[in-house]
Amino acid sequence: MFKISTSVEALHRVVAMLVAVAVMAWSVGAYSSAQAANLTFISDTLSDSAPAVVSDHTLQFTIPAGSAGVIAGGTINVTFPAGFTMGSVAFGDVDLSINAVDQTLAAVPSGATWGAAVSGQILTFTSGTGVALAGEVVIIKVGQNATGGVNQVTNPATGSYEFVVTAGADDTGRTRVAIVDTVLVTASVDTTFDFTVSGLATTTSVNGTSTTGSTTATTIPFGVLTSGAVKTMAQKLDVVTNARNGFVVTVEQDGNLQSSTGADVDGFIDGAYTDTPAVWVAPTNNIADENTWGHWGLTSDDSDLNTGEFTGTKFVAASTTPRAIFSHTGPSDGTTQDKGTIKVGYQIEISPLQEAGDDYTTTLTYIATPTF
Repeated sequence: MFKISTSVEALHRVVAMLVAVAVMAWSVGAYSSAQAANLTFISDTLSDSAPAVVSDHTLQFTIPAGSAGVIAGGTINVTFPAGFTMGSVAFGDVDLSINAVDQTLAAVPSGATWGAAVSGQILTFTSGTGVALAGEVVIIKVGQNATGGVNQVTNPATGSYEFVVTAGADDTGRTRVAIVDTVLVTASVDTTFDFTVSGLATTTSVNGTSTTGSTTATTIPFGVLTSGAVKTMAQKLDVVTNARNGFVVTVEQDGNLQSSTGADVDGFIDGAYTDTPAVWVAPTNNIADENTWGHWGLTSDDSDLNTGEFTGTKFVAASTTPRAIFSHTGPSDGTTQDKGTIKVGYQIEISPLQEAGDDYTTTLTYIATPTF
């Protein structure tokens, strides 16, 4: 005998099957809203990975998809491996950022302020009302990389160390850092220092004036001097050096420009041996004072020497005391104005009373001193 089902009976069987499936799904948890999961993209970056030194830590991780995250009143724990010394690290030495928003920290949580505390090897952040949701990126800074941070964590001996991070009730993750010996890199650079004096041609511009004759590296031939006629000569100075703190070039004379008769041309101005740069003036030609019958001086176009005191065509006296005419505070290339090359000018003028003589001479000495 065959039984033919009615439409009502078939409907009853379908409903019964749906109810059974629903009960089974509920019993195995198919409708649960969140599951424990591993934190993703977890890392710890140290500011110094050498053994037994203090270091900052920057930990970063992402709350996994589908996670309940850190709810209000929840915690984030970072367990530092044995061997790391936490020292005096406290809430003032750490930062907490959730989804690029810096969180306010205190010793205990209160409202939107998170609590932060260290107990043994564990750094714990406790929420007041704050949360960290699925998909959000959490960044923790420990040490002087934190805003206002002072205290740092001391590294252990060399080796590989595992950090454990727990966010909320269920989510956890692990990452490692390697503590390695430092690598000593050594090198040496030979010192270099080249100082060159060169002659300059007639009509060379020097610090606002123009030369009236030419020089060589070893001679400054003023030639025949005429009362009231200013003569200007110049030389070029070049320095090439890798001295860390630069150099200074000075010049000094071994005495006045003097003839074999004992007559001399005194230092600018009127034998006063002016050492503060001043605008050129003619000798005053006082019959009672031979110092006023002729004088000579020097100028430099090093515009930053002594804060530019030579600018404006100013001169000082040539002297037996060394005069600084060129300087720089770092390495020099021998070509850059004020840093590697300058021109130094020498100017002379006599009055009608200057004694005759065809053998006025003096010797100039340049001294270049590097500072390594």
